[in-house]
Amino acid sequence: MSKTILITGAGSGFGKAAAIGMAKNGHSIIATVQVSSQVTPLREEAASLGLKNFQVERLDLTDPYDIKQAQGWDFDVLWNNAGMGEAGPVWEIPIELVRRNYEVNVFLPLVLTQGVVQRWVREGKQGKVVFTSSMGGLFTPANWGTYVSTKHALEAFAEAMQHELAGYGIKVQTINPGAYYTGYNETMADNPFRWLDDSKNFTKRAELRKGFDDFFATPEGKMDPQEMIDRMIEIVPADTGKFRNVCPKAIEDMLKAHQLAAWENQI
Repeated sequence: MSKTILITGAGSGFGKAAAIGMAKNGHSIIATVQVSSQVTPLREEAASLGLKNFQVERLDLTDPYDIKQAQGWDFDVLWNNAGMGEAGPVWEIPIELVRRNYEVNVFLPLVLTQGVVQRWVREGKQGKVVFTSSMGGLFTPANWGTYVSTKHALEAFAEAMQHELAGYGIKVQTINPGAYYTGYNETMADNPFRWLDDSKNFTKRAELRKGFDDFFATPEGKMDPQEMIDRMIEIVPADTGKFRNVCPKAIEDMLKAHQLAAWENQI
């Protein structure tokens, strides 16, 4: 059955590619982007692909008027996909950057979602909420703690809402991508170098850069995103499926092993 799907963070990466793919499959898409300059190019791209069911709007989560407007739109699925990330050592990162990461990744999507699902409950509408989490929502590697902790928080909110809203017929899911090569993780890895100072910080810039570069040079750090995009195109509109959706399978297996091993972790 065709759905109307609101997607945040649809200006690039997973959100954009999956939005186009779902539109090609017959779903009506409200693709929202963060900045106004992204609107017209995406509208033109959709038109060039012959997509009549593809609406593009600005939705900057930091703008309460944008959020209020979006909460009034009519759609069946809310896909909270927008996000940003701060990397670097948790014990040295400026705390205001941690707060900002939580604002964009946790608090503002929650504000948007609360308004949507409360309206659905009042109207008796049985919709669906999807959160783009991360493999990092289920484990915490060194120097990624700020970003992945926001995804841990999303996991908790999503799991709570799944139980709280089930009685109203509203479904909740998470999608947990591995480290696919979309440019998102690579850009995030640049962020600490705007504040990390060898004259002040214990963590040295060259050492941190080498750690990031070594990871992105591995197959696990540079996976083809098309696999994840194809899964998102299936998962987001579906009426059934798993609550948590980790991709690829090798990462799912790794996370399960990590969680099991955590019970024996020693200080």
